[in-house]
Amino acid sequence: MAASSNAEQTQLQDMEEEDAGMEEREMESDEEEGMGVENSDDEEDDSSEDERENEAEIQRLEEQLSINAFDYNCHVDLIKLLKQEGELFRLRKARQKMSELFPLTEEIWLDWLKDEIRLTEEEPNREKVYELFERAVKDYICPDIWLEYAQYSIGGMGSPGGIDKVRSIFERAMTAVGLHMTKGQTVWEAYREFENAILSTVQPPPGRIPSREEQELLNTQLERIHTLFRRQLAVPLMDMEATFAEYEEWAEHGVPETVIHQYKKALKQMEKCKPFEESMLVAEPPKLSEYQTYIDFELKEGDPARIQITFERALAENCLVPDMWAKYTTYLDRQLKIKDLVLSTHERAVRNCPWTMGLWKSYLLALERHGADHQVVSDVFEKALNAGFIQATDYVEIWQAYLDYLRRRVDFSKESSKELEELRGTFSRSLDYMKQDVEESKWISLRFVGDPSCIIMQIWARIEALHCKNMQKARELWDSIMTKGNAKYANMWLEYYNLERSYGDPVHCRKALHRAVQCTSDYPEHVCEVLLTFERVEGSLEDWDVAVQKTETRLNRINEQRAKVAEKEANLARQEDERNEQRRKAKSDKKAQKKVQKGTRFGEKRKAEQDDYHDEWNEDSAPKRHRGNGDQTTEEYMETETGLFGRNAPPGYKPVPPGAKKAQQGAAAAAQRQNDDKPELRNDNSSVFISNLTYTLEEPEEKLRPLFETCGPIKQIRPVFSNKGSFKGYCYVQFESQVSVPEALKLDRMEVEGRPMFVSPCVDKNKNPDFKVFKYNTSMEKHKIFISGLPFSCTKEQLEEICKSHGTIKEVRLVTYRSGKPKGLAYVEFADEIQASQAVLKMDSMEVEGNKITVAISNPPRRNMMDKPGSIYGRLSLLPRSLHRQSGPVGKVENGTTAERVQATASASVNAAAETKPLSNSDFARMLVNK
Repeated sequence: MAASSNAEQTQLQDMEEEDAGMEEREMESDEEEGMGVENSDDEEDDSSEDERENEAEIQRLEEQLSINAFDYNCHVDLIKLLKQEGELFRLRKARQKMSELFPLTEEIWLDWLKDEIRLTEEEPNREKVYELFERAVKDYICPDIWLEYAQYSIGGMGSPGGIDKVRSIFERAMTAVGLHMTKGQTVWEAYREFENAILSTVQPPPGRIPSREEQELLNTQLERIHTLFRRQLAVPLMDMEATFAEYEEWAEHGVPETVIHQYKKALKQMEKCKPFEESMLVAEPPKLSEYQTYIDFELKEGDPARIQITFERALAENCLVPDMWAKYTTYLDRQLKIKDLVLSTHERAVRNCPWTMGLWKSYLLALERHGADHQVVSDVFEKALNAGFIQATDYVEIWQAYLDYLRRRVDFSKESSKELEELRGTFSRSLDYMKQDVEESKWISLRFVGDPSCIIMQIWARIEALHCKNMQKARELWDSIMTKGNAKYANMWLEYYNLERSYGDPVHCRKALHRAVQCTSDYPEHVCEVLLTFERVEGSLEDWDVAVQKTETRLNRINEQRAKVAEKEANLARQEDERNEQRRKAKSDKKAQKKVQKGTRFGEKRKAEQDDYHDEWNEDSAPKRHRGNGDQTTEEYMETETGLFGRNAPPGYKPVPPGAKKAQQGAAAAAQRQNDDKPELRNDNSSVFISNLTYTLEEPEEKLRPLFETCGPIKQIRPVFSNKGSFKGYCYVQFESQVSVPEALKLDRMEVEGRPMFVSPCVDKNKNPDFKVFKYNTSMEKHKIFISGLPFSCTKEQLEEICKSHGTIKEVRLVTYRSGKPKGLAYVEFADEIQASQAVLKMDSMEVEGNKITVAISNPPRRNMMDKPGSIYGRLSLLPRSLHRQSGPVGKVENGTTAERVQATASASVNAAAETKPLSNSDFARMLVNK
């Protein structure tokens, strides 16, 4: 009742303030009219113009949501605009739509709840607000929402059962957030204040002796408050010393020893947690690493309630981190195993991160584990299919999880049952789903790529053979598998053969192996051997003769094909050698002709060339390094006039103008000789290696010195130049002390004239050949997209303008050559995975200045030239591909695409010879031709 009167007073106060405001506005209007103010019409025009613009923006956002209802940022922007315009009905509808798709943050819920409370002051409408609060507390565990819920319920305590309802809400709040180390104390104090307010209503007036009933009611209320103090003091909370002092003052007979014991125990626990709380106070949101450390500590402590509240606090600030949800749900599945808690947490996980297949899969397993209704499991699976996974393989895995669930429901002792028919129907539906080719969704057309080996069909065939004893259906399924491009792989035929061996008969085993010999192209020797072994065990002499004849014929044909391919590649290699020789001869003739024409002093020229050659080979400041950045690899070796062992200059390389080049050459040579004359000045332990600088960087020493002087006193900066005087894009910075090196490494990837500068430890690759520094990710980055096909004129600002409509941009990086010339490639990092996946769907095949761009999730390939077959010191060998011996399939992965199967076979003897004694391409050609 007190709360209701307060609400009425607040309403009256608002009405009085509104009336006063209207009077003030009328007075101002009269004053303006008296003063002859003429700009009121202009202000009205500006206001109406703003309203029109806002309405147009609202309509645009609503249209965008009608196209893509899962655009989270679009929902947030629409709600902000509608609230600004005061469109209460549309605002409520917008919030409702967003809450159906996503969990709402604490701020959005509190705004919505406060608006609804103001709109429903009358008693009959309180139930609607209660329902809204119940939805709010399920999204995240937020102390402020629980506190608002309890305080709102106090306003209805005058209704029948109102006090009990308030206590019930407070008790639920204690269970949910009472252990919150920093905010839990506020909820405890609100609960005690409520009970103290009840106490004041049951206390008799001073001087009057209470009746027996009044005394019992008074004692009961006092005991409630005592109990609340004792419960709170047993929980480790920040500033709990003040609560203990308050209890000492409030308790008439002092604090019991048992309470003091519990308080000291909680205080000790609070001191252990205090460093983690303090670290989070100074950390920047979302504090993921700090929460991870805190959670690991609580997991070691082993208190389930504290582990749960710590997870909930972490997820309130990191709700879009799938790994955090996975860790939490795994803990609940394996440790607590409380059905309602487990299932509600799984549901919240998939609502927050719907694009993560693993969370949906865990949800389905949890539903089955806790005996959920079959319809509920089916509904969750359908939602998973529409969640919009990033990878095609995710669809295969979620189908597999659901099919496993359906298989476990079937009683195979019955020849036919409703569950078995549903299982077969779902298998058939999954196959139809995989082979769809719907134009409006590029992912659907890619789903078959996620199951190239037809795993689902293989499982179905095995179930039909093992459980249903239906080999005819299993064979039909394997026929279909082989028609989908798998007939050339030996392992597929052997899988089919093993199925026939286990559940079929020798006739079909023999038939399968004969087909395998005819069709296999990757490892035909292996299937031939299996066929001969089978006939040794099962077959007659006639069967053996047929098998021997068939295998010999097949292997002879395979060897002929391999020889033709090898000969063709050898001829191509020989032709390439001849062309290279002709180019070298022409270049040599041209040089000789120029020397004759110029009539220069041959002796001095020769001496200069020898000096340059000596400088180049004594340049120990250019160790061999591999630097991968997701889009290019930088290698430094000895350079000649034509590049790396005759290699052309890097694409985009711009030569220095003749005048500047001559001056630069003299300065570079002088600096280089000066450094070479003082080898004792070099100290790798106090030096860093700078690379990936642009070739056209003018005066690199002066450019880099201000950047690295902030790390400590510099002893010397050594830029590395070629024998022609051009800057090679890397240098050394040597400090006076080793303590400066860690600070310098922090400057790694800082942009210098539009290129990321690589800063790495100074390590001699000759002494440490295994040392590698890899500065960019080589695994899938789901929050980042890779764009190719951009026009060379596209700037960073233009690309950011194109991408920002699809989400929050964290970084845009255009890929360029060292000379600064663009490659037409870019990486764009978004705030989360949802925005990146939406950008891929919307931007792929978009035209930018007449160029059709390709957009995919960033999945850079690993770059290691030393690991490639036939790679010798970073140079690709001309050994024919057919002669490379590989032990297994080699996966070819391009950025943003799925790995494709590539099989290769060759002669082991040729490979062994290649390893023991290097042969030229001509040697290979002669060897193959003479076969």
